[in-house]
Amino acid sequence: MLDLLLKEYATKLDARLDILLPESGQLYDNVLHAARYSLLNGGKRIRPVLLLEFYKLCGGEDDCAYNFAAAMEMIHTYSLIHDDLPCMDNDDLRRGKPSCHKKFGEATALLAGDTLLTEAFGVAAKTLGIRQELIVRATGILAGAAGAAGMIGGQVIDLENEEREPTVEMLLETYRLKTGALLRASAAIGAVLAGAEETDILAAETYGENLGLAFQLVDDILDAEGDESILGKPVGSDAQNGKHTILSLCGLDRCREMAAEYTQKALAALGSFPGNTETLTELTDYLLLRNR
Repeated sequence: MLDLLLKEYATKLDARLDILLPESGQLYDNVLHAARYSLLNGGKRIRPVLLLEFYKLCGGEDDCAYNFAAAMEMIHTYSLIHDDLPCMDNDDLRRGKPSCHKKFGEATALLAGDTLLTEAFGVAAKTLGIRQELIVRATGILAGAAGAAGMIGGQVIDLENEEREPTVEMLLETYRLKTGALLRASAAIGAVLAGAEETDILAAETYGENLGLAFQLVDDILDAEGDESILGKPVGSDAQNGKHTILSLCGLDRCREMAAEYTQKALAALGSFPGNTETLTELTDYLLLRNR
């Protein structure tokens, strides 16, 4: 049931993304080819799904949140393009295909990421059918999650961790920002756009925070023992690059335990919502047990 729902979401979202970031026929079209190459290259679409599910959970009854879901996926994709660059993680594969910079060159990949980040806010601003004050608040959350106090801050800490011996607490803060910020924002934005009460917005943030930590811990596990043909990217890169992770500090068993603990905290946060959380509960469990 969940697989079918995720496919339905992905199909609808991809159709919206195809419209929102069209090819132009202009001299600068190559950067749009590169951006669309990465944006429409599959993926789990977890962040948009979280946004849309929390929107529904908190009373949203139509498709008005899809522009924000598309904007969230555009920002996530931009971060992947930049993460793969030689100056960052230097990965040649993404979702089973050559990374954007391997396909289009480093300069074009850099600009494709910049394009997606910039266009995302234009897409969000074109949202219709939702009160303006809610759109403004949601846009602020999106910007904060993507900026220095969010995902970029996590990337900075991650790079600096390579030059020191980070503690578990430092690595958890890295995870909260680099991976967790967009997941937390996805849940919160869905609630905000639906006009939810402050207590529900806070519960959504709590859910997203804990899901983000669990998500990155599972990523660490998959990097150590995942199947490259399923993941669509190389495995063992963390160990090969001498990267500090919670798995490298605490071991595989403790990493699994921590992922399960944060998953339970995320599920507990769902318990405060009066609506039907079955899909979100199933999705949360799926992300703990995923193989890619």
